[in-house]
Amino acid sequence: MMEKKMRGSSVFFPAVREQLPVIVRAEGIYLYQADGQRLIDAAGGVGAVTSIGHGVEEVIQAIAKQARKVAFIPFFQYMSEPALELCDLVATLTPGTLKKVMLLSGGSEATENAVRLARQYHLERGNPSKFKVISRWQGFHGMTLGATGFGGHTGRRRKFMPMVHDHPHIPPASRYRCQFCQKELECNLTCARMLEQTIKWEGPENVAAFIAEPVVGAAMGAVPAPEGYFQVVREICDIYDVVFIADEVMSGFGRTGEMFAINHWGVVPDILVAAKGVSGGYAPLAVLIAKEEIITPLERSNANFVAGHTYSMNPLAAAAGLAVLRYLLDHDLVSNAKAMGDYLLAGLSKLREMHAIVGDVRGKGLLTGIELVKEKGSKEPFPPEAKAAMTLTVEARERGLAIYPGTGSADGLVGDHALITPPMTIRREQVDELLGILDEALAATERALLR
Repeated sequence: MMEKKMRGSSVFFPAVREQLPVIVRAEGIYLYQADGQRLIDAAGGVGAVTSIGHGVEEVIQAIAKQARKVAFIPFFQYMSEPALELCDLVATLTPGTLKKVMLLSGGSEATENAVRLARQYHLERGNPSKFKVISRWQGFHGMTLGATGFGGHTGRRRKFMPMVHDHPHIPPASRYRCQFCQKELECNLTCARMLEQTIKWEGPENVAAFIAEPVVGAAMGAVPAPEGYFQVVREICDIYDVVFIADEVMSGFGRTGEMFAINHWGVVPDILVAAKGVSGGYAPLAVLIAKEEIITPLERSNANFVAGHTYSMNPLAAAAGLAVLRYLLDHDLVSNAKAMGDYLLAGLSKLREMHAIVGDVRGKGLLTGIELVKEKGSKEPFPPEAKAAMTLTVEARERGLAIYPGTGSADGLVGDHALITPPMTIRREQVDELLGILDEALAATERALLR
């Protein structure tokens, strides 16, 4: 007789020993657990995914309608109406000549395809030696082995280093912990100029691309680059014929109070990738958007872009994305993200003054974060064994708030932070509720860690 197993015992999940709460329903900005507890989804799913909130009927209806027509077709043989419409809509929202759009199924897939496109762009122009991709330490660009190689998150790289192609990195652009100017009154943008130095060290003839998040999400906790940073980056990339890739997997489609976060710096990258906000968690979807100038060499050579995956240009995902973006535009959620983001950041700043373990608060729009420290004056982080970010996450969850924890924000190995990224539909009174719960959770975390 077979032994009866507990439901879910067959699940293999990255947190192999953790028993996770079961969510049975979601509506608006709220999640509902099986035990009846209601949570504010300030994690936005997995860091800024739930852009328009849960249970939006217009999106549900669009998915159902498309499923009745056609749910899947091979992208290399056929095209669908929602895919065509979504690409055209995205192209109306992007700056400059970023007008060539490809639909993919996730952020890691999008960043890898961006790097592949940069490489092929150079090949078709007769520059075969250009292959290296420069990125920043503590930048996260995906979980695949390829993205791990050009990514800069130490904790996610170290176990797989023998298997990846390692690429050059420059220091992160974090004013709070900058190795160049954190003790100075003004930012000197040395962190940006390190790109030029690294290109020279590697040999300009070998460097294909530079990839960076305008606002670093999961790896550092909503750290925006300083004013002027990407203007310097754009100039350097132009001088040395390096493709500038903006990774907006987390920040794209209104999350920061601009349609795309790079707009805050007033520059246009050569390739932009975005994912989470384009479908709001309703379907696996990402977009790669390239300048027309990047695609032209491939067209002249009549060369196919060597990329694509099973669910590229998927009609069901495209229908979801189309409905999400239309909802976002119809309800002016980008403006709401800016207004509520400013209000949220002001509230988080007050919590920093109230709590000894909050070293820094930062972000743009509704992509915000807090960094936890053991000692505020010296910015000393908690040791990893203290599990400060996870402690705060559990304390918040028990009080009705979901946040997104992270580690390694100080130097790649130590440092705890949490992302606060609620849906862009959040209202002022809901922000107040969020801040009230977070205040209580921080107080409980202090008692646990500083006793």
